[in-house]
Amino acid sequence: MIAIVDYGMGNLRSVQKGFERVGCRAQVTRDLQQIAAARGVVLPGVGAFNACMENLRRFGLVEPIQEVVRRKKPFLGICLGFQLLFTESEEFGPQKGLDLFPGKVVGFRSENGLKVPHMGWNLVGKKKESPFLEGVSDGDYVYFVHSYYVVPEDDSLVATTTSYGTPFVSSIATDHLFACQFHPEKSQEIGLRILANFARFVERGVTWC
Repeated sequence: MIAIVDYGMGNLRSVQKGFERVGCRAQVTRDLQQIAAARGVVLPGVGAFNACMENLRRFGLVEPIQEVVRRKKPFLGICLGFQLLFTESEEFGPQKGLDLFPGKVVGFRSENGLKVPHMGWNLVGKKKESPFLEGVSDGDYVYFVHSYYVVPEDDSLVATTTSYGTPFVSSIATDHLFACQFHPEKSQEIGLRILANFARFVERGVTWC
């Protein structure tokens, strides 16, 4: 079973329905035992960084999520759930994240003539191969809704980049984790392919080297 972490924010049902469309059972939960027992964990997110971290602390979810990632259980972070993995965000002043990867979350600058938030379809440029991106091609389009983006300190994490005024990291991948700024559950065929890839990865019960 895949656990979709419920911290009181985000598009939880949309993510669950996405997994259902690819034939995978996923449970929305904040139960710590269910999250610990799940074969894979998803952290989605829509909203403000600081409010999300506050809810994660309130529900006792910070350490369980950190433990899931550190133990290399298959993990998928979506949008804000991607940003939260890093050290801090500048949204509403410095805000501490889960600090699982070194890096900062910074905002797009509207004074450069950009519409903020970045909303709609945009392409991804693949920077490395990953089982989570199987069947996804360089230049495929996915759906974004965000005002902030991640700047990782470790370039080896970067799986895809996207350009919106400036190039930014649109996903990262490790041997057990995929996290993306875009919304796979809203990205039609390409997004469903990514969810299916994650589900297959969970079923295999192995990490990739």
